[in-house]
Amino acid sequence: MHEETTSIPTRGSIYTAHLRSSSAVAIQFIAVAAALWVLAWAVGEAWVIILPVVLALIACTVLWPPVRWLRGKGLAPAAAVAVVLLVAAGVVAGVIALVAPAIAEQSTQLAQQASAGVVQVRDWLGGPPLNISETQLNSAVTAINDRLNSSSTQIASGVFTGVGAATSALVTVFTALVVTFFLLKDGPRFVPWLRRVVGRPAAPHAAELLSRVWATLGGFIRTQALVSLVDAVLIGIGLVILGVPLAYALAIITFIGGFVPIVGAFVAGGLAVLVALVANGPVNALIVLGLILAVQQLEGNVLQPWLQSKSMNLHAVIVLLAVTFGASTFGVIGAFLAVPVAAAVAVALRYYGEQVAKRQLGGAVPAQRRAAATDE
Repeated sequence: MHEETTSIPTRGSIYTAHLRSSSAVAIQFIAVAAALWVLAWAVGEAWVIILPVVLALIACTVLWPPVRWLRGKGLAPAAAVAVVLLVAAGVVAGVIALVAPAIAEQSTQLAQQASAGVVQVRDWLGGPPLNISETQLNSAVTAINDRLNSSSTQIASGVFTGVGAATSALVTVFTALVVTFFLLKDGPRFVPWLRRVVGRPAAPHAAELLSRVWATLGGFIRTQALVSLVDAVLIGIGLVILGVPLAYALAIITFIGGFVPIVGAFVAGGLAVLVALVANGPVNALIVLGLILAVQQLEGNVLQPWLQSKSMNLHAVIVLLAVTFGASTFGVIGAFLAVPVAAAVAVALRYYGEQVAKRQLGGAVPAQRRAAATDE
């Protein structure tokens, strides 16, 4: 009787055990959070190096299929990469040469129509129901001019900052092109090299995980390019039929914006509606808005689920949060890279879940065997 009483745990011992386990979890959480903070700090410090590499990897997912095809035809690796890069550069230069004259021709007309639109807005503000007087409008304009004059130093420093950013962007693009060339040329050697350097037992996991991430990124970029192309073609045709200025440029912006899911389509569509409003009036702008909404419904309900069902398995809320976080942290480039990075993280988490499930099943089998042996 005494032994049964002493074997029952006291409330204090239960509280202590719970506190001990909670403390262990808290310490582990703090350690993981500190490690993530150090990793984020290291990425921020090395961002000038990491960014060209990431952009090069994304470019390689698009350019690798033609490079592989040329290498399969017997062309040397360096020559195959050079041909593909030259063709890609020619396509980009051709698109710019096709659109630039239209932009230069219609930008003056658009500026004149914008000035006329400002006059119309001013007349509307002076009429009913607002009835804002000319003196009030002039004082508002004067206040804006005074504010701009007082901020001239900040504006000038912003211009120099913009020049520095443009120079940094050129350096980043050049570095990304060089890295892309060597990744396409020597990429097939990377996985064998990784297996030799890492060694077992981590090498198979690293190789499999990188292969899955590569396949996911490639599928996402190619699928998003196809979806963006369909959106740009449909919206561009509609803008041309409606006589909206800069239709070709707006179609290209729509194509580029398609690589930033949700947010990119919203910004590109809003810009098209704004141009239509300034150039052709509110009725034309409403028609453009209806066209963009129809195309986006086609994209969201047909193209995206059909084409991206196998390339990327991410919920729309995850995509939106990733784009918001990327844009707020790293700006435009962060918004562009947010979804590929989120997709890569999702692939890593799924692979980790698979390995946990395998170990769980592997541990369950010996336990079942021990139970069977005990019964015998």
